[in-house]
Amino acid sequence: MPKWLAGARKSTTYTVGKLVISDPWARGESEAAPQCGGFFVVANKGEMADRLVSASSKVAERVEIHAVKVVGADIKMRRLEDGLRIPADTALTLKPRGYHLLMLGLTVPLAKGAALPVTLVFDKAGSVDVALVIRANGLVGNEILVEEAQRG
Repeated sequence: MPKWLAGARKSTTYTVGKLVISDPWARGESEAAPQCGGFFVVANKGEMADRLVSASSKVAERVEIHAVKVVGADIKMRRLEDGLRIPADTALTLKPRGYHLLMLGLTVPLAKGAALPVTLVFDKAGSVDVALVIRANGLVGNEILVEEAQRG
């Protein structure tokens, strides 16, 4: 296993321009899944909006920025062609069943605790390299469906 893929810290914060990226993590359906979701919190500490315009990874064929619309029990995922707007003085959470990165064509296994290298590119702040730590694998949004079922 490459060094950059193992032993990542559980909580890391990255800063680029007026943006602070925290709690970067990822998961797929299984360790052998060819794709996974990437999640983090991005806080814009500036007075001007910025935009996440693209993302890439040396361990994925491509990385897309997605939004999810929940309609009852169904979800519809769509690629954000123009990226994700990050308003001034606001924090956005990329999470399962919400805004997220979709990494397609992975070339490495998704071993729990390993880290996936991703480069995030912002319109104003520029680019930053982050490590998304693999948490327990499972269907995206699975924990929400379980909670809803338990509530009855």
